[in-house]
Amino acid sequence: MAKARRKRSEGKSQLVRFGHREIETLGLAQGFWTDLYHRAMTVYWPVFFGTAAAVFVVLNAIFAFFYFLGSGPIANAGGKSPLELFYFSIETLATVGYGDMHPQTNYGHLVATVEIFTGMCFLAVMTGLIFARFSRPRARFVFANHPVVTVHEGQNTLMVRMANARHNTISRANARLWIIRAERTKEGDQLRRFYELKLDRGEHPMFVLSWMLFHIIDKDSPLYGTTPAELEQGDALLVLNVGGLDDSSAQQLYARRVYPWYDIRWQHRYRDITSISPEGRFLLDYTKFHDVVPDH
Repeated sequence: MAKARRKRSEGKSQLVRFGHREIETLGLAQGFWTDLYHRAMTVYWPVFFGTAAAVFVVLNAIFAFFYFLGSGPIANAGGKSPLELFYFSIETLATVGYGDMHPQTNYGHLVATVEIFTGMCFLAVMTGLIFARFSRPRARFVFANHPVVTVHEGQNTLMVRMANARHNTISRANARLWIIRAERTKEGDQLRRFYELKLDRGEHPMFVLSWMLFHIIDKDSPLYGTTPAELEQGDALLVLNVGGLDDSSAQQLYARRVYPWYDIRWQHRYRDITSISPEGRFLLDYTKFHDVVPDH
């Protein structure tokens, strides 16, 4: 039977989102208990609290049923009313203990003891998960919707614009850009290979506002001589990884943006977002942050 369950599990496909793409995988066992901690850490907040509330209700209903099986286990329970037993279970599981109802038989004390231990474990797990979710550092980096390929300083250049939405100081910020594309070997096998695209300035001493990344497409570049049609044929992806030290929390921050081949704008450049305000101050207009214009 275990082998049959494993075969059914391995026969199910799974969708994996990678940037804008969805990839279907087959043959991996994905049981509910396989990676429960990862699920709890990555699920959306409403789903997380909704699931926690559902587990809380189910646990109390189970223990209320066990109290119901006993012979008068709870004093002042009003004749084994299911709702009152449920409320007593909530008090016990939460270790509140108002005192109106209390165990009065050995059976009642036994069930209450097990429930108190369960409640302590449940509270410890929930406290740890909520703390881990709240304390996990999250970067608020904004990436332009489209990379552009244009002539910069007389050289063909791939450019990506990004900004720090918090406007706090990110020390020793670093960025690495990769291209992943499908290629065929001489034997005809298809492989997805990745190449790093060297950035002109891959480090920033104080990333506070905006940052423009440049990759010069010269003879040493994996993009040298590559056309948009070739990127489409190889189903290419640009993967940008950015990290740095957040001075506010003294924690390392990481962010990633994946661009499929069709997001790249060839012979385009970014619209300038810098100007001088009427008060004479340097102005960054983020309403134009994602705008691209054709080369003249």
